[in-house]
Amino acid sequence: MSVISVDDVRAAAKRIEPIAMRTPVFTSRGFDAATGVEAFFKCENFQRSGAFKIRGAANFIYSIPKADLPRGVVAYSSGNHAQAVAIAAASVGIAATIVMPEDAPASKLEATRGYGARVVLYDRQRESREEIGKRISDETGATLVPPYDHPWTIAGQGTVALELLDQVPDLDALVVCVGGGGLISGCATAAKALRPDIRIFGVEPENANDTYLSFRSGKRISIPMPETIADGLRASTPGALTFPIVQKHVEDIALVNENQIRQTMRYLLMRMKMLAEPSGAVSAAAALFHKLPAGLGRVGFVISGGNVDFEVIQNLDN
Repeated sequence: MSVISVDDVRAAAKRIEPIAMRTPVFTSRGFDAATGVEAFFKCENFQRSGAFKIRGAANFIYSIPKADLPRGVVAYSSGNHAQAVAIAAASVGIAATIVMPEDAPASKLEATRGYGARVVLYDRQRESREEIGKRISDETGATLVPPYDHPWTIAGQGTVALELLDQVPDLDALVVCVGGGGLISGCATAAKALRPDIRIFGVEPENANDTYLSFRSGKRISIPMPETIADGLRASTPGALTFPIVQKHVEDIALVNENQIRQTMRYLLMRMKMLAEPSGAVSAAAALFHKLPAGLGRVGFVISGGNVDFEVIQNLDN
């Protein structure tokens, strides 16, 4: 039995319509010439909260039984899910507590607090965010909103592909970044239902290659807490629900290194005037550095977010 179906994604799209934006699709002749594909960028960096995460967070919170809402929600996140949960919670008038790492980007910490959430900091090297989140949930009765490994979250994230294939119906392939797997599993479910022959590729940083290793071994593999500029892709183990979907629908997982991520961010900013955060740039990096199969044709690239500290932008040439 599937975790979700395309009907769940369609229901999520309708549910989140009041809060999630229909993001634009950009093209670039220069990028096409450099990569040999006809690229269509799904710009979730222009999404509300600056990333795709509002889709999954809103679908989850809007699906919580009304009797449970007054006790609020709790979530754990390095930043984008944090902001999304804060916004979605505020939209229904409930409290949100977010567990965030001490080394989360300052801009994401500031934005999360600015949206009205209470932030609880933790040391990602010594403490478990899952344990902290569960403890807060147990103590307060707040509903835990997982960042990726839940059907409601996955269905919400899948609306990215549902929307993209409405905007550009005849894509040959779809390229998506991979953290815990919520975005790619939701998008893969929707895309394969709408266009069965579409080829789907995931992209991870070389330093955070848990899904790459798992995909090749045929089972979920855990790695030490990874260090990468792509802070949104620092999952150390693929999701229990998301990984089987990846196995079923995704053709391959590509890897890009830290320098390639920085160069792609710089390319998108300087050539396309588009600010992508490191996690948002990895999909494009796979094409720019020829990590995808030749002859793909018309390819959709999910630019998953644009929340990045100014200091990172200043150091893109380093």
